[in-house]
Amino acid sequence: MAKRKKKNTDRKNRILHFLGAILVLSALSAGGYYWLNIYNVAQRINSNSDIVSNYSEDAAEAAMEFDISYSYLMALIQLECSGKNPPGTRFERHVYRRLKDVRDGKRDEYSGITKKHIAEASDEALKNLATSWGPFQLMGYQCILLDVKIKDIRGPRAVHYGAQWINLAYGKRLRKEQYKDCFHIHNTGRPYPSTGIPKTHDPKYVPRGLAYMDRFNSIDDASE
Repeated sequence: MAKRKKKNTDRKNRILHFLGAILVLSALSAGGYYWLNIYNVAQRINSNSDIVSNYSEDAAEAAMEFDISYSYLMALIQLECSGKNPPGTRFERHVYRRLKDVRDGKRDEYSGITKKHIAEASDEALKNLATSWGPFQLMGYQCILLDVKIKDIRGPRAVHYGAQWINLAYGKRLRKEQYKDCFHIHNTGRPYPSTGIPKTHDPKYVPRGLAYMDRFNSIDDASE
């Protein structure tokens, strides 16, 4: 009787182990498929792509000037404007409403912008401040932190001014190679959540950025 009970117990344990192995393999397969897709997207970037011809030289100069990663800057440009020159723009209506509330005294501040910064701004000027510009898609109001005009962050030196803002905003993290946090900060203003659930507009924004970095690193290595 005892032998039969032990045999049944062993059989149950083998079945449980088998089912557990299936679950683990399934999870790994799903994760592997996800990362394979991300990698394949990054592989589409090659040394002949538009982003390299459009931005590589400016990004290399900015990376050297501000002591930040070239591959990060290039990956960020790929994420934000797909390497297009000129890059597109995106008006953020909710940002416009908040900036308008600050100007009109209904709100104390928004993202460091206070009434003293925009007291004389027209509605049209606020719309420009609430629009993202340039290869890094900086919000217009970031020009206030840089003490430049919007035309500067969208003009021929856009990469330089964008990298300057990146350096001021989270350059220390970049130099510590905290790239996961850096991509999340650029898109949301906050480091990657401890919960592991990103707050980016695209859930794949961060892993795509990391995959792009790997690809640009390999292009850079191949060119040496």
